[in-house]
This record gives sequence, structure tokens and C-alpha cells, in this order.
Amino acid sequence: MNHVLAIDWGTSSLRGALLDDTGKVLEERSIARGVLTVSPGEFATVFEAHFDQWVRATGTFCLISGMAGSRQGWIEAPYCACPAGFDEIAHALAWITPGRIAIVPGLHCEHGGIPDVMRGEETQVLGALQLLGLRDALLVLPGTHSKWVRVRSRRIEHFATLMTGEFYALLRQHSILARTLPTDDGELDLDAFNQGVALALRGNSLLQTTFSARTLSLFERLPAPALPSYLSGLVIGEELRAQPLQAGETVVVIGSNTLTERYELALAQRHVSVQCVGQEAAWCGLWAIAESLSPSLSEMS
Repeated sequence: MNHVLAIDWGTSSLRGALLDDTGKVLEERSIARGVLTVSPGEFATVFEAHFDQWVRATGTFCLISGMAGSRQGWIEAPYCACPAGFDEIAHALAWITPGRIAIVPGLHCEHGGIPDVMRGEETQVLGALQLLGLRDALLVLPGTHSKWVRVRSRRIEHFATLMTGEFYALLRQHSILARTLPTDDGELDLDAFNQGVALALRGNSLLQTTFSARTLSLFERLPAPALPSYLSGLVIGEELRAQPLQAGETVVVIGSNTLTERYELALAQRHVSVQCVGQEAAWCGLWAIAESLSPSLSEMS
């Protein structure tokens, strides 16, 4: 296995990286061809259009994570039950071409008899463990559906999904608040954001605290350009309020600079320190899974 083609195929985007035999990124591509833009039966065509040159290179093995393994994706990769680590995930790959192209399974766990699922985040978590040299960790992956993940002995024990980003979008675009908020979010207003986080942390419910975005505007106590930052602080603060965090604890935050900055600010109000990892976590996780498979790949090819 000379190279690994690592693919993160999500709902809204398709990202790929060509990795050498040490996991170093040789080249990256990002295309606006997320799963929702691809019609059934066209996944192979889209994949070949953007990555065929890399795949045809001698010894290249392709590993795909994310929503490409969902019911609406290329092929459905069954969920792997938690606790799960490198071994369990590697043994549950869904093969498109044996020995050449495979999709990483998602994970599922239970909360009081209610199932929870993830696809793609498990690979980023495994990559973060590799990058930071951790065996045990509490991690958060902010986004449309934030994931809080507990890892022990390099295995994902359980996780929880919070629809933080989606709630922000709904309030921002489809609630009465949309009438007073500016069209664009603009730059982060640190004071307004921190004010929103603080209110959420000491409040009883987002259902109550959210209305403050309207009243603060009504009484001109927050200028309109600051309102998106304030609302962002409210929903992120509500997410953190629900977490059983201890002062002095460390949380690994995986995501873009924009989101990791906000979570670092918010977590500081709960006296929690942060280690940040970017989107390279996906490449590191996919490479580590591929490396664990390398002895058996030649037998499958």
C-alpha cells in the first residue's frame, strides 16, 4: 500500500486527500458534491470524475467516511455498536471493491432505550486521538448536529447528539427573531457572544432565554449587528449547560477555526480548558484505519 486516498463525503461537501505511506498529505481536493447533490446510482460516476487519477495510481487504497455510507449514500455501511475502537471499525468496513475501496461504518449507542448515531465523526475522533497521543478523552465536534464523545482506552464508549447548529439556523431564519437580526452574521462580537453564553449557563431553558434576543433589541440594549453573535452564544451555552463538565477538565474540540474559537470561549466560562484539532483529524483517522488493514489488503486484492 503505497498511498491512501482518504475521502470525507458528507451531506454538503466531498473532500479528498492523497496520503503517502506515512500518512502525510500530498494533495487535497474539496468539491461541492455532498451526498444530497448526488442522485442514486451516480456515486461511482462522481467519485471517478474527481478521484480516478489518484485511484489508478499503483497501490492506492481508498477509504471513505461520512454520509456516503448512509442509506442515501453510495452503499449503506451498517452501524457498529459502541464501545468501538480501531479494530471494531476496521472489521466492519463496507467494501465497494474488495481490497481497493471501502466505506467506514457509522457508530450507534443507546440513551435510556433511545438510539443515537454518527457517521464520519468517529473517524475524526480516532484521528484526534492519534494526533494528540491520547487514550482517554472527552471530545466535542461542533456543527449542525454537535457530537459529545467519551473515549476510554482508545475506544468510543458513548456519545450524544445535540442539534445546536440546526436550532441556530431555525431561530435565525424562521422565528420572530429573524425580523430584528441583520441579513448577515458578520464578524463575531465577543462581548455579545459571551453575554449570550453567560445567560444560557445560568438560565433554566433555551425556550426562555432565546426571547431575550428580541427584548434586548427592542429596548436597544444590544445593537442589531451584535444579535447573531448573542444568539450563537445562547445556543452554544445551552449545549454546554447540558454537559456534566467539571472545572479543570480538558475537552478536545474538533472542527473549523470559526467553531473551535466559539467553543473555547464558551467552555472558558465553565472553567474548562481546550485542545483544538482541525479537519486534518479525518485524514489521520482514515490513514490509521487503513494502516491497521494493510497486512490483509494484499490478500483481498
